[in-house]
Amino acid sequence: MKAILIILDSVGIGEAPDAAKYGDAGSATLQNLAAAAGGLKVPTMESMGLGNIPALMPSGRAIKGVASVIKPIASYGAMQPISDGKDTITGHWEIAGLEINPGFHVFPPDFPSFPPDLVEAFVQETGRKIIGNKASSGTGIIDELGPQHMKEGSWIAYTSADSVFQIAVHEEVIHLDELYKGCEIARELCNRYRIGRIIARPFVGKPGAFTRTENRRDYAFKPSEPTILECLKDAGVPVYAVGKIEDIYAHRGITESNHTGNNLTSSELVSRWTREKNNGFIMANFIDFDMLYGHRRDAKGYAHALEEIDSWVKSYLPLLTANDVLIITADHGNDPTYRGSDHTREFVPLIVYQPGREPKNLGVRKGFYDISQSLASFFKIKPMPRGVSFL
Repeated sequence: MKAILIILDSVGIGEAPDAAKYGDAGSATLQNLAAAAGGLKVPTMESMGLGNIPALMPSGRAIKGVASVIKPIASYGAMQPISDGKDTITGHWEIAGLEINPGFHVFPPDFPSFPPDLVEAFVQETGRKIIGNKASSGTGIIDELGPQHMKEGSWIAYTSADSVFQIAVHEEVIHLDELYKGCEIARELCNRYRIGRIIARPFVGKPGAFTRTENRRDYAFKPSEPTILECLKDAGVPVYAVGKIEDIYAHRGITESNHTGNNLTSSELVSRWTREKNNGFIMANFIDFDMLYGHRRDAKGYAHALEEIDSWVKSYLPLLTANDVLIITADHGNDPTYRGSDHTREFVPLIVYQPGREPKNLGVRKGFYDISQSLASFFKIKPMPRGVSFL
């Protein structure tokens, strides 16, 4: 008896009702990237009801190349975010049963973004000064400040529209152990500001040809109440984390984890663990959509990555038995055709596959935490404080 939750990082499906509040009116990750790419070819997810979802939402915008089907093989719906925010932590925590209101603190975008006392304490405790101290895209700031960093050995510290304190270093200038230690120091210092994540952003290469590596790590603010992961583990249900899940939940409520760095290794591990584990909860984040294509505004690359995962899903479904459930969703949007380089406030798709079960129209769910309530119901543990089960 297994539940598998696949989070397609940033695969939104249309602006949320409050998108304008976040500056995201008109955003629609799936619809807009499909249009920009000349159509999206995802026949497996189409057969599961992906193309049926837009009609459930206020905008009703179809996904070019993805048809609505009369008899989908999976249940389908959409989920509306309730928490205040549109970042990774907020989306994942809401999926796990929490509601984040008010949202995490966001640093101002212009120099200096960080409070002077935070900068002073960080410099004093790490022994290195910082450069940057503003909002930027990750690739942009290493192109801009990488050469100076290599000469001085300074931290490149920057933020974004999310609640983050990010630290970029060249792996040959500041070794990973020191980078991770610096992030741990920043995590402690940023707790009083209620910052969602400290992110290690290592890179390699030479000026003009820097590339980020897969040695990224996230250091999350600790949840103030138990998530579904902790509740399941406490009830004796093994919890297996794939990708950055362990970091997002501050390493709490996890039986075994593997910090895979891309969609390919994550999907391979999900398949292997599905074959090997007799029971439990497998939770995976597929990061490439957000990291490689959403933030970099690469609609065609985004579409190609979705098509690759669709092929994997086709090969994966036969591994599931009548005692299993597969849930595919997302944590927020990141429309690659939208202005800027930040996440977008959107509904997310909900696809639920149970072999041998009659598929249903799940409608629009008010709150991502319906997933945690459904998992509690599936594993027959005490109900979560929020949400309505769709199982």
